[in-house]
Amino acid sequence: MLSTHYVPGAPNWLDLGTPDVEASVAYYREVFGWDFQSAGPEAGGYGMFRVGDRTVAGVGPQNEPGVTAAAWEPFFQTADADATTKAVEQAGGRVRFAPMDVFDLGRMAVYADPTGADFCVWQPGANKGLDVVNEPGSLYWTELYTADAPAALAFYRSVFDWRTEDSQMPGEVYTLVSPAGGGESDAHGGVMQLDEEMLAAGAGAHWLPYFTVTDCDAALARAEQAGGIVRVPATDVPEVGRFGQVVDPQGGVFAVITPPSPAV
Repeated sequence: MLSTHYVPGAPNWLDLGTPDVEASVAYYREVFGWDFQSAGPEAGGYGMFRVGDRTVAGVGPQNEPGVTAAAWEPFFQTADADATTKAVEQAGGRVRFAPMDVFDLGRMAVYADPTGADFCVWQPGANKGLDVVNEPGSLYWTELYTADAPAALAFYRSVFDWRTEDSQMPGEVYTLVSPAGGGESDAHGGVMQLDEEMLAAGAGAHWLPYFTVTDCDAALARAEQAGGIVRVPATDVPEVGRFGQVVDPQGGVFAVITPPSPAV
């Protein structure tokens, strides 16, 4: 599971790039009750989504040429963004934005894997990562949808040395991923093959963040009432929880999940 005790290869940040920051802030406030805190005039419109005084994600203008829809992108921890960039190139990925310093907060780089999914890395400086995970309104899980799961897994194993473990689900194989040296209990995400229905609908490879909520059905209702589209309705998975997927009004895709109650 996710933790704020960040280790190399684990998710340590999450960004929403959006064509309309103000509209996205209003939408996620309705869905999760998030507040927004600007990073200041020198940050180009970038800021943080917060629950109380704790940051749960970042948000800023979508500034990649040719991209008009919002998108959530995970950041994975690295001790050396430059070395990771070389590893990405050697493994067949694409460097979208070369490593750059973000004030004294850290160093980041932005990539696409060989199957087309976008992701980033964060080399911590003053900013060590998200303040909270696994609590209501915060990041719980990261999931990769891809048209070529074996190729994607080979890539991420090469870049991050992830440990992978297949888990059988009805009609498909779901691969759990965890940092090097971790086990199933340390898994921070999963990898799924895009099915024919999603491919026919034009879905491409993408990372999907899951946010914890206390009531999945109520969260999906709020997401829809605020202008989003429910992509996957509330679904129960034994030992996983009840989840659903949403497309926000700007095109960003995310999921909500109510994990099973812990055994007493």
